[in-house]
Amino acid sequence: MHFTIFKTPIINTLMRWISMLILRLLGWRVDHTAADIQKGVLIAAPHTSNWDFPIALMICFVLRLDVYWMGKSSLFPPVLGAIMRWLGGIPVDRSRAGNLVEATIEAFNQNEKLLVIVPPEGTRGKVTRWKTGFYYIAQGAGVPLGLGYVDFKEKIGGVGKLFYPCGNIDEDMVLIKQFYAGFTGKNPQQFDAEQIQVNVSKPADKEPD
Repeated sequence: MHFTIFKTPIINTLMRWISMLILRLLGWRVDHTAADIQKGVLIAAPHTSNWDFPIALMICFVLRLDVYWMGKSSLFPPVLGAIMRWLGGIPVDRSRAGNLVEATIEAFNQNEKLLVIVPPEGTRGKVTRWKTGFYYIAQGAGVPLGLGYVDFKEKIGGVGKLFYPCGNIDEDMVLIKQFYAGFTGKNPQQFDAEQIQVNVSKPADKEPD
């Protein structure tokens, strides 16, 4: 995996202290419940605004998480793309999502430690159907799902729970939805955990998961 800010010793430490200060000034608390995760797929939800990214990034610095995150390829133009990659970004071509699932599973097989953030909503707009790549990556790689969240109502975020997929996505989503039911996004009208649905079938190569 490519070199990122999270692997840059002095800057990483500096960013941790800066993040702690900013979050404290903004009134945010950090949930350390499952902060010891070193290998797994991190879900990032709810995703309802552009504020989610900087808040989540600062939380990762505070928790000392060495993360990579997936984002749509349009976020990685020339020059800016290099910066986004340094921040841990992995550009996603949504027309080849099935290939991405297999490639990410292979990356887990080749790395002793690896954390990848996968936003299941895929957009900050209101959605009722989650993309399922996060689930099949974790299942295929045999790694846990880290249930990450940012709750703008209570101003708290972090990794609240580790969850191992059993292989039955319907059963697992009941428990995952229960976990996210109590959290509020920056734009609360755009997220309702009870309305979340997923495709039961494994994503095909052309499905944008």
